Parts: sequence; structure tokens; C-alpha cells
Amino acid sequence: MKITIITLVVLLGLILAGLKFRGSFSATIDKSSEEHFESLYDLQSESLTGETVDLDKYRGHVVLVVNTASKCGLTPQYEGLESLYREFSPQGFVVLGFPSNDFLGQEPGTSEEIALFCSENYQVTFPLFAKSKVKGAERSEIFQLLTAELEEPTWNFTKYLVSKDGHVVARFAPRIKPDHPDLRGSIEQELAVGSIPD
Repeated sequence: MKITIITLVVLLGLILAGLKFRGSFSATIDKSSEEHFESLYDLQSESLTGETVDLDKYRGHVVLVVNTASKCGLTPQYEGLESLYREFSPQGFVVLGFPSNDFLGQEPGTSEEIALFCSENYQVTFPLFAKSKVKGAERSEIFQLLTAELEEPTWNFTKYLVSKDGHVVARFAPRIKPDHPDLRGSIEQELAVGSIPD
């Protein structure tokens, strides 16, 4: 009987020690994960054509991240986003489009269908990425970063402005059109900030 009790005590001690170690290991993982999310330019994403894109290539640019959809009442904003991109890109500005089917299934297409739709209907030349989740617990790493301190997208064409050093500086609601003075003014203000050193 004594051996059985001693054995149980030893086993219980080993189990508790294992749980303690597991907890400290999880905390370490979480900490490194938080460091990974310091800047948009620390992340990667899959392009619409299936290539891995290191967002560090946009470091030093002002970036407008937009969750897009092809079958939405706001879809014509593609035209305004393309106009913004063409106007400001010589100054170091880029629009990054992230198609999402999160809102009433308004982006049901494949990557090929999305690319064809955007090209034929709106002559989109700014970078588009693979369809992803932009809200809820399963949202992509990029949208986890964008919404760490700001509201999640409430609909298609929510816009997040990111500074040259990769930090989110503003959120614009879906119905704020690309030519809205507040959005344009914020872009111009960020572009006026000095270049970020390599």
C-alpha cells in the first residue's frame, strides 16, 4: 500500500512539473509571436498568383491595405483605389488588396477569376493577394496586426493606412471613398514624413 501511495505522489509531481514546463514554453512562443507582429513589414502573404511575398519589400512606402470583394455594392471603389495608386506611387505609395469572402459571400471567385475581374473591369495594377480571412479569430496575421488597436473590417473595402516604418496610423470605414479628402490628406501627410533608413 505504501509503495502505491508513494508511486502516486511521484507521478502527480511529474505531471505537475510537466504542466509547469509546458506553460512556460507556451509563454515563450506567445512572446516571440508578439515580436513578429511589430510591423507590417515583418510579415509575409501569398500573392493572387500563389507566390510568397515578403512585405519587407514595401518598407519605406506608405501603404493602404484594403479588404476587397468583386460582388459588392462598393466594388466600384477599385477604380478609385487604382487612381490613388497611379497618382501617388511615384512618391512611394502602394495599395495592397486582400480579397475576402467574409461578408455575405461577396468574393466567391478563385484567384484566377478575381485577377481577371479586376483587370478587365477596373484595370487594377496594384498588388492583389490571395483570398483570406479578415475578421474573427481566424483572420490572417496581417489583419491581426491591422486590428490590434483598431476596429476589424465591418464590411468590404475597409481601409488601413500604414506608415513608412510599418505601423498602422489610421482606419477608414468602407464607405469612405478613395478620393475622400480625409483619406487623401492622410496619405499626403504620411508621404511627407522623411524616408525610413534601410
